[in-house]
Amino acid sequence: MTHDWIVPAWPAPVNVHALVTTRQGGVSVAPYASLNLGDHVGDDPVAVAANRRILQASLPAQPVWLKQVHGRGIVVADHATGVPEADGSVARKAGVVCAALTADCLPVLLCDRAGTVVAAVHAGWRGLADGVVEAAVKAMTVEAGEILAWLGPAIGPQAFEVGGEVRQIFMANDPAAEAAFIPSPCAGAGKWLADIYLLARQRLARIGVSQVYGGKYCTHAEAERFFSYRRDGVTGRMASLVWLEPSAEAEK
Repeated sequence: MTHDWIVPAWPAPVNVHALVTTRQGGVSVAPYASLNLGDHVGDDPVAVAANRRILQASLPAQPVWLKQVHGRGIVVADHATGVPEADGSVARKAGVVCAALTADCLPVLLCDRAGTVVAAVHAGWRGLADGVVEAAVKAMTVEAGEILAWLGPAIGPQAFEVGGEVRQIFMANDPAAEAAFIPSPCAGAGKWLADIYLLARQRLARIGVSQVYGGKYCTHAEAERFFSYRRDGVTGRMASLVWLEPSAEAEK
């Protein structure tokens, strides 16, 4: 692979494949330069289609794209048709590609130790607070202790400024969420810097998912590599993808 894409570093089974695109390697022009995969952000549809073909060359099939609405809806990608309205998808069939589009929001990739099910989740703060990650874990229908999670590129804790109401929403669900917020030094009273990675880890831990990896990027800070809605306003979208391939044993 010659693209500047990310292959998640997590101890997933050999038949679980995952990758995350960056903004590099496509045909879109500014402000969507260059590998914009979002067809809802104002980019030339011809360019988006070309970018999706570039991506598909590295995949077993076209991804199951979603109409993401910052909610907690999860679809079964195995049977999906069209573009479902949801913020996460689950697949059990080999070759079905789950995908989440982001440009600051947190993509969460999930699989089980046995390599029987995968999921991709789009988790902005609203979806995270509403339980989208928990909904995806539930839809996987395996024990939470058997699940591995990987947190993809999102806005980092030094850049994610939110109002006090966001902090209160998370703390109302779990007082321990207080640790994920520090007062913003650059804004007036009532503004906080939020660590969306820590918030996701807390939510996962509360339902028994302890094997959590990733969470090392900042889309806002790395302008050459990542799209960022907070930084640029009008911008493209990256994709975080996960799928099952037949294991070596299954191919014998």
